[in-house]
Amino acid sequence: MVNTIVDGAFRQTNLSNESSEYLAKREELRLAEIELMRQRERVAELRRHLPEGAPIQDYEFEEGPRDLNAGDSPARSVRLSQLFTTPKRSLVIYHFMFGKRQTKACPMCTAWLDGANGVAHHLAQNLDFAVVAAADLPTLRAYARERGWDKLRLISAGNSTFKYDLGSEDREGRQDSTISVFTRDAKGALRHFYTAHPRMAPDIQERGIDLLTPIWHFMDLTPEGRGSWYASLDYGTKIQAA
Repeated sequence: MVNTIVDGAFRQTNLSNESSEYLAKREELRLAEIELMRQRERVAELRRHLPEGAPIQDYEFEEGPRDLNAGDSPARSVRLSQLFTTPKRSLVIYHFMFGKRQTKACPMCTAWLDGANGVAHHLAQNLDFAVVAAADLPTLRAYARERGWDKLRLISAGNSTFKYDLGSEDREGRQDSTISVFTRDAKGALRHFYTAHPRMAPDIQERGIDLLTPIWHFMDLTPEGRGSWYASLDYGTKIQAA
């Protein structure tokens, strides 16, 4: 019965006692979910077909040993161009809210990067990924060790204007979570392809990069929804009341 149309409804389960009201509303929801999927694919296609982006400088960063547990030295200078592993791959950079005026790591960024560390080996099949923070290298790597981020490429922005130029830092050093994508053109020139921030409009302050994490999407499956939940750096042993 699953995945077949019964009485006009595309059945999702083999439960025989689902009410007609429930089935009708579930069918309405299914059609809305299909439209959402198609709209998501239309948006992705629009993104893929953006015109050629602005050429950018070959920013200089600081990086430690690739083995996170091998200490923090020797530190080396690394250019943006060196974060690409092959000429025809895109480079995705997550701007981590940590450093300068952001003296404590952002809990939401931390939640995103917890997930990114878990899927990094999958991402590596198709793209290059790095995390750039304003924090100095030892501070960034110490925090990464605490979180177990052993599969992420961790970069300190050092003295570069990278984060300011891409909008993840203001002139006073306040940080913002941001995602940026870079490419190299046929001549090898570095180009900005795409950047997004949580704030999409004056009335949309926090939803702009939700697609980077499944946390909220799991919550949206439930009758309680996402509510006002906010990530914590340490959930401890607190048990929520029923």
